Amino acid sequence: MYGSGRKRRSGRTARRDALHTYAAIDLGTNNCRLLVARPTRNGFRVIDAFSRIVRLGEGLHSRGELSNAAIERTIAALHVCAGKMRKRGVDRARCIATEACRRAVNGTSFLERVEAETGIIFEIISPEEEVHLAFVGCRPLIEPWARRAAVLDIGGGSTELSWLRIGEDGESTLDAWVSLPCGVVTLAERFETGPIDETRYQRMVDSIAGLIEPFEAQHAMARHLEDDDVQMIGTSGTVTTLAAIHLDLPQYDRNQVDGMVIATDELDAVTSSLRAMTVAERALVPCVGRNRADLVVAGAAILDAVLQTWPVTRLSVADRGLREGVLLGMMSEDCVNQPAHAQKSGSQQAVQAAQ
Repeated sequence: MYGSGRKRRSGRTARRDALHTYAAIDLGTNNCRLLVARPTRNGFRVIDAFSRIVRLGEGLHSRGELSNAAIERTIAALHVCAGKMRKRGVDRARCIATEACRRAVNGTSFLERVEAETGIIFEIISPEEEVHLAFVGCRPLIEPWARRAAVLDIGGGSTELSWLRIGEDGESTLDAWVSLPCGVVTLAERFETGPIDETRYQRMVDSIAGLIEPFEAQHAMARHLEDDDVQMIGTSGTVTTLAAIHLDLPQYDRNQVDGMVIATDELDAVTSSLRAMTVAERALVPCVGRNRADLVVAGAAILDAVLQTWPVTRLSVADRGLREGVLLGMMSEDCVNQPAHAQKSGSQQAVQAAQ
């Protein structure tokens, strides 16, 4: 069995934690993602990875439950994950499920079936823990000049926003966070696909801005932008896809995207071109493809709503998030190559993730 952060027994009676092979699975509303890694001096080295768009939450907004087709797609992907974990000798794993399983009336029974068929044990995490893990995963990207960081995680069924205060010593404190009950899948299902004119796109943006408004009214985070020391970090398929299109990559390359900084007006140009296309035309765009063609504009609308509320001029792009946060959390529990100060300073804890 894999999951629940447990350690699997091996044939050796004593095995140092530093020799563990770790795995993390993030099962979201849209994607199923796996990382397998081993610790290094300053973080970890990825030895295997897997990502597949499964659309587990397809139709969940209207039906309230996971569909049979979505369940079958997801279980097929999880069989691949289980095979990779066996092949790599994983003996320490944590597998998490997020919004789709939180919301679906059959979410628990689905995960029971997953365990019976694949041997993978999932836990459904809270929105608060989702925010925390995303921050931990993205922390190495925080710049030395930043005194506040806003982390944006656009998911399939929800969007998590967190604001952090960063001390001179690099120690980070979570000031405020919110989980919006809308992601790329749920927003796309509310609006018809195809070419999207300015009026229709603005309605999409406004619907998300309306969800952010109570949070901003309560915490007034926009006032911190005047100090010019706020770094916004975007972690999601939406953000990485828009960045890859901006770079004009013939195919997605994590090494070029992760950690890059892009001007928000350059993001606007990419979004404008995408929303003028049909779904079929978007599917032909490198780094979008068939699986994201009907979702990428919805993701861009969520991003625009965030930037409308907090108008920064640059966005740091993170091809990392929950999985990396889970891996670092397990290694921290095991005291594996994690100096005490590294738990507080993102600049001192580089994640070596060459996929």
